[in-house]
Amino acid sequence: MVCFLSDAHLGSRVIADPEAHQREVVRLLGLMAEKAEVICLLGDIFDFWYEYLWESGATLDNPPAGKKQFAGILKCLKDLTDSGIEVHYFIGNHDIWTFGWLEKVTGVHVHRTLWETEFYGKKVLMAHGDGLVPQDYLQSLPVEIQRKIRAFMRLRAFFHHPVPQFLFRLLPPRWGDNFGYEWARRSRQKEIDNPCPYKGENKEELVLYAKEQELQGRHHDLYVFGHRHIELDLELAGGSRVLVLGDCFRQWTYAQLDKNGNISMQYHETHTR
Repeated sequence: MVCFLSDAHLGSRVIADPEAHQREVVRLLGLMAEKAEVICLLGDIFDFWYEYLWESGATLDNPPAGKKQFAGILKCLKDLTDSGIEVHYFIGNHDIWTFGWLEKVTGVHVHRTLWETEFYGKKVLMAHGDGLVPQDYLQSLPVEIQRKIRAFMRLRAFFHHPVPQFLFRLLPPRWGDNFGYEWARRSRQKEIDNPCPYKGENKEELVLYAKEQELQGRHHDLYVFGHRHIELDLELAGGSRVLVLGDCFRQWTYAQLDKNGNISMQYHETHTR
């Protein structure tokens, strides 16, 4: 079985009990490990994650000060990979900044772009989902929405650029983390206060992106995304399925693909509700 989850936002300052939240995510991963051969973490697992130059020599047993709060999830990831489970970790728009330490100490496979692969005879395209905008999409939107999307894309390009990444790595971790978590808190609170529900098949960016792939002859049986914080399982006209995974701090939804090639959305009953 292959399991997919995204958007846990561990460490978020809008979560009332971050330690209990982390324990619940670890519990969910443990339940997955009972049946999964592969686990795909599709981005924003951490609400903020940055690996500073001063932290590069740290170990899992002696993590950097700013990473000690994540000891539980880091050990869980290491236990999963040690047991032979493939764990694929996709950077999101909150946890872009891993420069090798996470991969080294936990054994996960880090993906910085979308990944096209095959599971149980199904062609799968996976990504966090931020930045996947179909061609000519913006022209169909009101001018104000176009401006907001373009501003996000410029900010995304800045965050991915190696020069500002290197300069930020030179900050003392306490300063950088405080800035990053506060920035993330404002973003998360804004999304909680003004959620953007499913826009419909003809307006949802990730659905339109998948449709564009199909029209251009790049067929996939499954498209699996995070990022949008909505639960979606939609079959396209040509038989492809688009899944958006929801999140793992409010909705607690994820997906699983069995060995017969059947994929389904699942709900995790938490101990923290």
